[in-house]
Amino acid sequence: MRVTVLYGGPSAEREVSLVSGNAVIEGLKSMGHEVFGSDVSPTDLSGLDHPADVIFPVLHGQFGESGELQEILEQRGLPFVGSGSKASRLGMDKVATKKAWEAAGLPTPKYRVITASDRPFPSIDYSCVVKAISSGSSIDVFVCKAPAELPAQASQAMEQVVSRHGRALVEQFISGPELTVGLLEEKPLAPIRIVPKREFFDYEAKYKASDTEHRFDTGLSSALVEKCRDLAQKANRVVGARDLARIDIMIDEASSKPYLLEINTLPGFTPKSLLPEAANHAGINFGALVDRLVRRAQAR
Repeated sequence: MRVTVLYGGPSAEREVSLVSGNAVIEGLKSMGHEVFGSDVSPTDLSGLDHPADVIFPVLHGQFGESGELQEILEQRGLPFVGSGSKASRLGMDKVATKKAWEAAGLPTPKYRVITASDRPFPSIDYSCVVKAISSGSSIDVFVCKAPAELPAQASQAMEQVVSRHGRALVEQFISGPELTVGLLEEKPLAPIRIVPKREFFDYEAKYKASDTEHRFDTGLSSALVEKCRDLAQKANRVVGARDLARIDIMIDEASSKPYLLEINTLPGFTPKSLLPEAANHAGINFGALVDRLVRRAQAR
């Protein structure tokens, strides 16, 4: 099969996308596909003119994961791996996703949205996470915990995120284990417990640190693990993501209640990425994974 892999792009996650794209290219080649790689951007879509049976976008962040690229592919009638433009656009917006989950009765931490017009910013006196609303890879995410210095710390975090992105999501901090659930063909894989050796699972912990632990032995009851798998599948269905996705969940240590944090409709494919790791745990190696994804897209 002729496959064009799109990677790179203009977002802050470009570096991750380049690594993911190269891994996908090598994986597809190992399965016998004819692969063409193209570093694309909103001003350079020449790679789409190359003859291909399937397009495999591996662009993270804005443009590549937020629906714009998917809409272009849909308009051109090109079959491609991953979610369509509507689900991609929804999944990229953390607030819109949380609202959709809330409307479906699914649990997600309490939150508020802060914009530049809210200056001076409200005083936050509870442990919270301040994050960009439409950015991935834990870029511009700040964990602000009580006690006394919290209001100033949260205010500084809000200022930084709002200055860069125009608005910020201030989300209730859930203290407890962090799980991520990969979805392949809309079915949940085994959850992975994330154990970073730093404050939280940030960009450094995801892609650069070698000490972050990914545990399939979560230390949680089988009933709770199954509940998280079911919750992830429902959350994925609400967003409308297809082919592949990854959903992050926090478990409140006091109540053992799971809370949905966010969905990643185009997860990473780097050597440290979680979806390929979960697929491999299920007996699907990297080459078989990317082969399966392009064949599904072609069949669609």
